[in-house]
Amino acid sequence: MNNRLKVLRAERNWSQQDLAQRLAVSRQSVNAIETGKYDPSLPLAFRIAETFGMSIEAIFLRGGDPPPS
Repeated sequence: MNNRLKVLRAERNWSQQDLAQRLAVSRQSVNAIETGKYDPSLPLAFRIAETFGMSIEAIFLRGGDPPPS
């Protein structure tokens, strides 16, 4: 699943470790989500959306959808 996690994290000057601590997951989990190697569980997707103050749909994109400008 494509996502905007890396961009959103960078906009806030957060490291992967910073985001991992906010989400109560490992840095490796954040990396795997950012690179599309792992799709988060629904509860984790909700925590991610809440952390960024956005909807899940604004962060996670369907397979062929391009990222918003």
